[in-house]
Amino acid sequence: MRVAGIDCGTNSIRLLIADVAADGSELRDVVRTMRVVRLGQGVDATGAFAPEALERTFAAVKEYKKLCDEHQVQAIRFAATSAARDASNRELFTSKITSILGVEPEVISGQEEAQLSFAGAASVRAGKPGQVLVIDLGGGSTEFVLGDQSGPLAAASLDMGCVRVTERFHLDGLRSRQSLEFLDSTLQTLDGVVDVSQVDAVIMVAGTCTTLTAQALGLKQYDSAAIHGAELSFAQMRQATASMLSYTREQRQALGFMHPGRVDVIQAGAVIVERILDYLERASGHREMLLVASEHDILDGIAASAAQRA
Repeated sequence: MRVAGIDCGTNSIRLLIADVAADGSELRDVVRTMRVVRLGQGVDATGAFAPEALERTFAAVKEYKKLCDEHQVQAIRFAATSAARDASNRELFTSKITSILGVEPEVISGQEEAQLSFAGAASVRAGKPGQVLVIDLGGGSTEFVLGDQSGPLAAASLDMGCVRVTERFHLDGLRSRQSLEFLDSTLQTLDGVVDVSQVDAVIMVAGTCTTLTAQALGLKQYDSAAIHGAELSFAQMRQATASMLSYTREQRQALGFMHPGRVDVIQAGAVIVERILDYLERASGHREMLLVASEHDILDGIAASAAQRA
């Protein structure tokens, strides 16, 4: 059957239209697209969606509805994540999406977000033994999911993301004491919840991580095929984050692999990645781990779940 998954995050809204195998084991992409709408603009400070952010999001959903109709989609699942969990006026958001799409959006919990992320991302390591940690770094939150070939074992959703950190610490500085203390104390809440001591590979998904992978690989343009499955050391990723943090806005904007909507938040993402790497080294007793980039993520999990429900 043909299904659609829509992932509505804090920074971007993405659509995957895919054909699902009869046994549900495989998705074949028909359309995969993204719009940066910054739905979470100001939510961390005001607790509500900004009118202009809602209008950008509704315009993107109208485009996606047209694509779903053109491709004769049989089932749609719309999942909204961190920003929608935090907004006081989310009923306005959900009612308008329902009227446009004909499907009620689901504001999913951090735990379900983590499980869907694992379902989408773990395929990049299919058939390989050992424990993996999937990290989905979004605009408002970051999900950590520990698992193996049998599926997820433990998960946590932390309220730190590239948009949230950009808005909260842009005046003090992304590497200010306040920012680093916030990130480190937030990461420490993983202790006793997600045990990383036996992790063999860390799968990093979503735009911040794939953009930093493009930087680490020295790509001139964004190349999904080169990024998906790319393996990096912690040292290579740290070099990529350091470079990104050294660039001016104009230099970031000029990077061929940089999405225009990510220019203003990628440096906060780079700081978050640096602190995550530091945390993983300490919490694992400096166990050697491989970093793997995946283009398959929560969006694939949402589409697959639409098929399972149908």
